[in-house]
Amino acid sequence: MSLALPCFNRITLLAGIARQSWQGFRLRLCRATALLLTATVLAVGTIAIAHAQDIEPRAYSNAPIGMNFLIAGYAYTQGAVPFGASLPVKNAQLDTSNAVLAYARVFELWGQSGKFDAIVPYSWFSGTAEVAGEPVERIVNGLADSRFRVSLNLYGAPALSLKEFRDFEQDLIVGASLQVSAPASQYDPNRVVNIGTNRWFFKPELGISKALGQWTLEMQGAATFFTDNKDFFGGNTRSQAPLYSLQGHAIYGFRSGIWASLDATCFAGGRTTLNGTLSNDLQQNWRLGGTLAFPVDVRNSVKLYASSGVSARTGNNYDLIGIAWQYRWGAGL
Repeated sequence: MSLALPCFNRITLLAGIARQSWQGFRLRLCRATALLLTATVLAVGTIAIAHAQDIEPRAYSNAPIGMNFLIAGYAYTQGAVPFGASLPVKNAQLDTSNAVLAYARVFELWGQSGKFDAIVPYSWFSGTAEVAGEPVERIVNGLADSRFRVSLNLYGAPALSLKEFRDFEQDLIVGASLQVSAPASQYDPNRVVNIGTNRWFFKPELGISKALGQWTLEMQGAATFFTDNKDFFGGNTRSQAPLYSLQGHAIYGFRSGIWASLDATCFAGGRTTLNGTLSNDLQQNWRLGGTLAFPVDVRNSVKLYASSGVSARTGNNYDLIGIAWQYRWGAGL
């Protein structure tokens, strides 16, 4: 009896140590999984009437090298659309439904992580306006202009494998990107309102992201440059000045991998010219929005987002609500 009791105590002690070690391992694994899920709910932008009005949290974050993302989403917008003062179009109100399919991949460049993404949207327009004083209705659907972007984190987001990424803790990330939109979509030069724009745009952007505990604060500044549309509404040439935008985000990340963001953006510029005549359509607008993203499992996640115009000099306020599903694979996941 005296020999069996110490042996039993030793077995109990070893079992307790093993149980604590297993619980500690599970806790570290859960934290690592939550970090992976939080960091890799990728932002590829939303499809809206005006691309410079995009609100995009977590555009500059780290993810394991070699990870791929497939995104499918839907967005609905309702509200006003601005036209140049030289055009006989007034009181335009459009309802827009947008389906989007996107692909993204994380790569390494100069020891930091980068990302390539491609977005292919399909849109449905319906609405009314006054053209030369007469009410008209427009219903159209088709492919919208595709977008392609290369992003590079310049500081604070080192290129990591999936195993190394589990120990990564964000501090300050500085990144830059260039997005290009190609005119390969539905366009009718005999109509004022079209899904496509019949022109290219180039959008360089600089962004910073600072982690403060469970919070992350972000700011992005961009300029969008447009080529001319030389077949606008009956053979006219329409030019547009650069449109400058600034957006900010306050993001809170939960330990479960869910994150929520309060978003704001302002943009100015974009004045248009029709056949050399300057229009009175300088934009000075503000938008507010929110984003909620949550994981379904280690490969799937869902993002909900909404935004609304707060102030618009040109009357192009609209409301937007959307949902996106994301599937991730690769990098040894």
